[in-house]
Amino acid sequence: MQEAWIWGLVGGLLIGSAAALFLLVNGRIMGASGILGGLVDGSAKGTSAEKIAFIAGLVIVPAVIALAMGGVKTNITSNPIVIIAAGLLVGVGTRLANGCTSGHGVCGISRLSLRGIVATVFYLLGGGLMMVFFRHVLGVI
Repeated sequence: MQEAWIWGLVGGLLIGSAAALFLLVNGRIMGASGILGGLVDGSAKGTSAEKIAFIAGLVIVPAVIALAMGGVKTNITSNPIVIIAAGLLVGVGTRLANGCTSGHGVCGISRLSLRGIVATVFYLLGGGLMMVFFRHVLGVI
């Protein structure tokens, strides 16, 4: 039996637990793009240390786990232009949608937020359409 689904389950449980803990401790929704956006645009004056710690944790913890496990296997393309374009599209999309998958998907759906549910449906549809376009039309993935 493949064990990849177990890691997905563990990751989902960790993200959901972190979102619940963030809401309980801070009284705010854990949206990674909103937290990062507050640091970039300067609106996080009073809570910048907390937000920097959150973003650092998002980067450092997976790196430590990957090192401890001897690396990770991904299916990401080796084309740097595609990776950069994908990152920019995700960044623009989160600003247009006023949130990301952690805010709308994890936190919004768990609170039965219509806005979160609709945003998540469109994230998934958009991601699927872009995958078809880049893989089957352009052939770059």
